[in-house]
Amino acid sequence: MPPPLHLVVVGGNGFIGSAVCRRALAKGFRVTSISSSGRPYRTPKGHTPAWTAQVDWRTGDALDPASYAETLDGTSAVVHTLGTLLEDTEYKRALREGDALGLLRAAFGNVNGRNPLAPKGTTTYERMNRDAALRVCEAFRDSPPPPAESKAATRPFVFISAADVFRPWIDARYIETKRAAERGITEILAPHAERFRGAWSTTPTHAPSLPPAAAFLDLTSTLHVSLPASLRSSLRAVVADLPGRVNEHIPSPAASLATALSTPPMHVDHVAAAAVQACLDPTIQGVLEKEEQGAAMQSV
Repeated sequence: MPPPLHLVVVGGNGFIGSAVCRRALAKGFRVTSISSSGRPYRTPKGHTPAWTAQVDWRTGDALDPASYAETLDGTSAVVHTLGTLLEDTEYKRALREGDALGLLRAAFGNVNGRNPLAPKGTTTYERMNRDAALRVCEAFRDSPPPPAESKAATRPFVFISAADVFRPWIDARYIETKRAAERGITEILAPHAERFRGAWSTTPTHAPSLPPAAAFLDLTSTLHVSLPASLRSSLRAVVADLPGRVNEHIPSPAASLATALSTPPMHVDHVAAAAVQACLDPTIQGVLEKEEQGAAMQSV
């Protein structure tokens, strides 16, 4: 019997990364997580689930390939989940603890912008959303493949990207750096690179900060779907032509808002299931929007 496929999850102790680890274990993968702390995943209440004992938790800096190059040797696939929605990482603590006020403070500070005279921190959109993904992708490309007896037909690299649903409240650089990472990964690994674009990823454990917003977006997306198809197409065409386009890859903030109101949130477990399935199914390639991720999961 051949050994199990080896999956490396970058950011495996985070919100989405932990769900990917859990799903991959259920599908029979040998799983390794790389994170800056190297600590196992803990729930918002501080508990360590039993499944974490089956994951090899390692320390590594995504921007420093030498710190994890050995871990990638013989790896069958990589799922990259690192990223930041706000440059003020206090929002991640607020999410973990269900601190709605803390989340609002972080978001409000992001809307107002940074003091240009303040020291530049290390957690920037460019470093976390673009550069980290590209360094990991390059290191994976240059790493030796698994032994012949366990080698998959392809070595997929799955990047958890994002749908453009947060503007104008979130700096446009968030989605700009996500799209830049997508293009860079395509150049490095095409065609064996998958980029998943989801809207909000939620789970009931993040109450009370996320579910109210998620419930509102779920309602607006349901109302959108109830409209006649011809009307939905006309609305999309109107929104796409609105002025204010950032560049050829990023439409106007109004288009982002329209996408947010018409796209239901995804449960984090659905994102994880689609990502793991992409590691198993060589026919899944390129950028997958939310609807296509649902189709990919039909064979899960």
